[in-house]
Amino acid sequence: MTAVAPNPPKPITSGKDPRFAPTLYAHVGQPESWTLSYYRRNGGYEAVKRAFSMGADAVIDEVKKSGLRGRGGAGFATGLKWSFMPLNDGKPHYIICNADESEPGSFKDRYLLSEDPHQLIEGMVIAAYAMRASVGYIYIRGEYVHAAERINAAIEEARAAGLLGKNVLNSGFDFQLHLHRGAGAYICGEETALMNSLEGLRANPRLKPPFPAAAGLYGLPTTINNVETFCAATQILKFGAEWHAGMGTEKSKGMKLFQVSGPVARPGVYELPLGVTFRELIYDWAGGPLEEIKAIIPGGSSCPMLRWDDKTLDTPMDYESIAGAGSMLGTGGVTVIPKADCIVNATWNMVRFYGHESCGKCTPCREGISSWMTRMYEKLVRGHGQPGDVQLILDMSENIGGRSFCALADACLGPVLSSIELFREEYDSLAQFQTPTYPARNRWKDV
Repeated sequence: MTAVAPNPPKPITSGKDPRFAPTLYAHVGQPESWTLSYYRRNGGYEAVKRAFSMGADAVIDEVKKSGLRGRGGAGFATGLKWSFMPLNDGKPHYIICNADESEPGSFKDRYLLSEDPHQLIEGMVIAAYAMRASVGYIYIRGEYVHAAERINAAIEEARAAGLLGKNVLNSGFDFQLHLHRGAGAYICGEETALMNSLEGLRANPRLKPPFPAAAGLYGLPTTINNVETFCAATQILKFGAEWHAGMGTEKSKGMKLFQVSGPVARPGVYELPLGVTFRELIYDWAGGPLEEIKAIIPGGSSCPMLRWDDKTLDTPMDYESIAGAGSMLGTGGVTVIPKADCIVNATWNMVRFYGHESCGKCTPCREGISSWMTRMYEKLVRGHGQPGDVQLILDMSENIGGRSFCALADACLGPVLSSIELFREEYDSLAQFQTPTYPARNRWKDV
């Protein structure tokens, strides 16, 4: 087995560590970072050489030992997911990169796609080799025009250099990679809807089981991972499983790309170890809030809100701790909501988004979210609220939650139910023709 690359970055366990050095974002923003020549000068495609020297099964074991969990939102163990792909079944295997990134509050993957595309391509070659996949697709959202151009150019560079196609790096392994541009539909972030879209069908989710590893794209074994997950696999094969497992927490290992949006001094993307607290992320890295804050969304708009207080700020940002606090880590897209904003109006903004993005396949989502829930929120924020409206929203949620075909409706209910639980007084004031006792900035005034 080829040795681990020399001088790996030191494992970081605290966001306050002055020796902090990014790996996934190490080259983002550097001149010509998206080119093959730059990538190879900085150690690119050495990880895939190590993978070939180890053997396919050993690569999966290495990813398992690293503790890597999917960075797309669910946090499922990546190595275990890779091991689900059937072996020696005589069928073609596919891998797909979900580069749709349509969750509001998430914007980390776009920089990996546009600034360091070869890191993603290398990770996909490693994954394809481990899972005996001969074809891969990068499914990118239609709005990412610049990123798509960069990815397409990188694929062509890699193919011309023998890093894709027949006999990759003289290893005897064949792997073709293609870019597919979607049309900007949120539902395509759901893996089975994404596969339908790739096949040229309407982007509706499929019934599971069968799961993609058994019957995915074109009915053949398929594994789908997020952009950040494939890039993390590149770093794991480059520096070793122990290096990755030495960062983060016991059950949430490695670095994570956290995004911060809202009224903070330095909104943006921060690569930090899992387990860093909200306080460290927002104050030490994002520069702190610019005004009073009342709520925080931990991982994208589908994650339940948390109240802005010391308990929340001191919560470690890992999968288990945030679940214990009543929310989800999700994509790590942290959004802070100012105290001066009307929470009902902010939630309506999210409800409208999910209502618009529903594929319309099932009644609870098509009628419950797109129609009734959206209209109830509009009624409240436009000044037509009545006593009983808030309870009606809760009753509707009972009939929607857990009853839709996929998780989109439940995603919408995350901000709805949490905002009512935490800020019921704001809802009640709008539902009783009362003047709110809080500054209702950005409230709709027109009727």
